[in-house]
Amino acid sequence: MTTMEQNLRLISAVELKQKLDNNQVLLIDVREPGEFSAERIAGARLMPLSKFDPKRIPDTDKEVVLYCRSGKRSEMAAQKLLAEGWHSVTNLEGGITSWKAAGLPIDKDANAPISLMRQVQIVAGSLVLAGTVLGATLNPRFLFLSGFVGAGLVFAGITDTCALGMLLSKLPYNQRAGQSWNS
Repeated sequence: MTTMEQNLRLISAVELKQKLDNNQVLLIDVREPGEFSAERIAGARLMPLSKFDPKRIPDTDKEVVLYCRSGKRSEMAAQKLLAEGWHSVTNLEGGITSWKAAGLPIDKDANAPISLMRQVQIVAGSLVLAGTVLGATLNPRFLFLSGFVGAGLVFAGITDTCALGMLLSKLPYNQRAGQSWNS
């Protein structure tokens, strides 16, 4: 186990809730603004991984805890902090998904755009449908569009990254958020 791995601490949702109730942590959400505006853990500050800069985290005596949807992006942000010289970083194990599974409260914005995952499903499904219909009716070469989107979805599933999702997150209606250091 490397020193970086040894300095990355995992915290359970229940333990994090106790520390939040006792005002012991600075909670940082590294998801994108659209995800943050839709739902978040109360008191979290937004610092998207796409713009993550360890130097922008204020000095604090509190434990810094990072989270995202599943824990993967927040682990990447934690690695950036450790590479920057932080001695210890804490990551919410399982991300906001584990927080919700534990039945803990979520702040929601009823006016937030639909989730990024649903946007990806709508766009990818539309492209596959269009490629199939156009390939069957106009020219078989349009079937490559369906194949290209399918290959992209397989790649996204294997790597847990989604180029279409990253592109959609840049759209203006997905940029709404509050409490951001990067506004």
